[in-house]
Amino acid sequence: MATIKAVSVFQSIKEAFKPDHQIRMPRLSHPAFPITLRPLTLDDEEEWNEVRWRNNDWLAPWESGDPMHGGFITFNQWIQRQRRNEQHGVGALFAIEYQMRIVGQISLGAISYGSMRTGVVGYWVDQCYAGHGFAPMAVALLADWALTDPFGPVLHRLEIAILPDNARSLAVVRKVGAHHEGLRERYMYVNGQWRDHVTFALLAEDAGQGFANRLASQNLQ
Repeated sequence: MATIKAVSVFQSIKEAFKPDHQIRMPRLSHPAFPITLRPLTLDDEEEWNEVRWRNNDWLAPWESGDPMHGGFITFNQWIQRQRRNEQHGVGALFAIEYQMRIVGQISLGAISYGSMRTGVVGYWVDQCYAGHGFAPMAVALLADWALTDPFGPVLHRLEIAILPDNARSLAVVRKVGAHHEGLRERYMYVNGQWRDHVTFALLAEDAGQGFANRLASQNLQ
């Protein structure tokens, strides 16, 4: 019996990292929301760069990075890397679009399958559109696709890690209904130093009729 269990655990770990879970990128929207999530493409370079440049001071305090591999890459290289991540099923990157303009970005990364089926969500929104509810809408749309859509990655759990002093982002996860899980010390490298993060989770069991539908009904109240 012990041998069978050991083999089962090994197979589960192996399955979690198999690169054969290709992600087919959709466009995501909801009739009650004015935004659309769509894949970023090479054609978005000029517009994306303009939005990021204009929001540099707004986003810099929360910007994560790799302290060991922080070298510059071009937009083309970055998008090609995202396409490879999608092909291997380990990540998905969406532009947040409003009235045909890019107003932010949301990503699903660090995806694992097998017995865990988890992923990590990150997002940002143009300062000009902060407070319009676009970030909660984007998280809800992404969660419905990633957790419940049979054509999505069909994950069980999404994690969102937030700096304790990022009040706006904390408000986002609370609006969507994410579970507060606790503090992780020195969890992520942000703006030049290892920072503590508060972690939240969205679970497939909590989707009900959909995170986006629930958020839409709250907005109508």
